[in-house]
Amino acid sequence: METLDSVGVGMYALAEKLFPICRSITGEGVRQSLRIVQDYIPIEIYEVPSGTPVFDWTVPPEWNIRDAWIKGPNGETIVDFKCNNLHILQYSIPIHQKFELEELKKHLFTIPDKPDLIPYRTSYYQQNWGFCLAHRKLRTLVRRAV
Repeated sequence: METLDSVGVGMYALAEKLFPICRSITGEGVRQSLRIVQDYIPIEIYEVPSGTPVFDWTVPPEWNIRDAWIKGPNGETIVDFKCNNLHILQYSIPIHQKFELEELKKHLFTIPDKPDLIPYRTSYYQQNWGFCLAHRKLRTLVRRAV
């Protein structure tokens, strides 16, 4: 018989498997997550093509991401999607460009009153790009740029 402790250990193990997967409302991350959940509970998975109307909603285009980062002027990596999948604005469009810090800051999202947390932000229905990071990290960038 399972104990509360063993159930907790199992749930934590599942969370460890699921957290690193970058998933949004569509894309390979959702498929991968659902396949893992199938190992625990019986579910049927149905695929609905992008552009399909569903009630008052239309299924958006798939969003899949391989990599994203911000590098500082000396080439050091400041923010890295591979270290934490929360570092990217969900549904961010691809961009490969150099910016001055003031321009880049328009696309950086933080939680100033919780300086050590990385926010979860999305841009499902309007094309945008951006990165999410701890506010404390942003403050170090601003101090270095001064």
